[in-house]
Amino acid sequence: MSKPDNLFVQSVAKSMGVLEAMGSRPGPLSLNELAKQAGMDRSTAQRMAHTLAALGYLEKGPNGRGYVLGKKILERTFDFLRGNPLIERATPILTDLQKETGERIDLSLFDDLSIIYALRRQTKRQTFFATLVGRRIPTYCSSGGRAIMSFLSEEAVDDILNRSSLTALTPKTETKKDRIKAKIQEAKAMHYAMSLEESLLGEIVLACAILDHNQQPVAAVHIAGSCSEWTSEKFTQRFAPLAIETARALGGGPN
Repeated sequence: MSKPDNLFVQSVAKSMGVLEAMGSRPGPLSLNELAKQAGMDRSTAQRMAHTLAALGYLEKGPNGRGYVLGKKILERTFDFLRGNPLIERATPILTDLQKETGERIDLSLFDDLSIIYALRRQTKRQTFFATLVGRRIPTYCSSGGRAIMSFLSEEAVDDILNRSSLTALTPKTETKKDRIKAKIQEAKAMHYAMSLEESLLGEIVLACAILDHNQQPVAAVHIAGSCSEWTSEKFTQRFAPLAIETARALGGGPN
């Protein structure tokens, strides 16, 4: 039995649950939908939503129906991005990389079972949601996640895979543990990882891990292109050296 956490504030957790429930689908959510998604009764959801709306973190939907996220959420995103030294350091470097490659450039941060995109440099008309900051992709099926896992111990990799749902995002997502581990070993040998239509159909992505001063993986730089324009061989030949060089510049990758 786990020890009770006397510092854990249930009311704060419930309010965060309401905010997280807003991500269940685009558009406004009714009070009943909020309660269901947040796993609480309607009365509690009403109090939490009212408080969050009064603080600016929720707003009424069109015609006053339901709730949508408030604009104040963007202020906290700004605070995070402004206060992260890696993102500050990476911004001009990734801007230059985008100009040199002519392809989409991303910076993702490692967050256990997923990576979350913190910087995105779009070059062409692409799928809207796939180019937004804050998008999460499971660590096991993303090029950045596999590049990151190539620097983890075998025990740490097994732990992530055992706790992951291993659900396919596309028909081409690899979900078999032995195949995923083989791809991680390939990334370890090559110093980069590839993902071919595993998170988005028609997309090829190459990524390298960014290491901190303790040589631990904390992030990844991605170069993403279209399968209609590139074969995996030509994409790798053209962009792998640039991705490796960028990752080293940002944090001390493999020599």
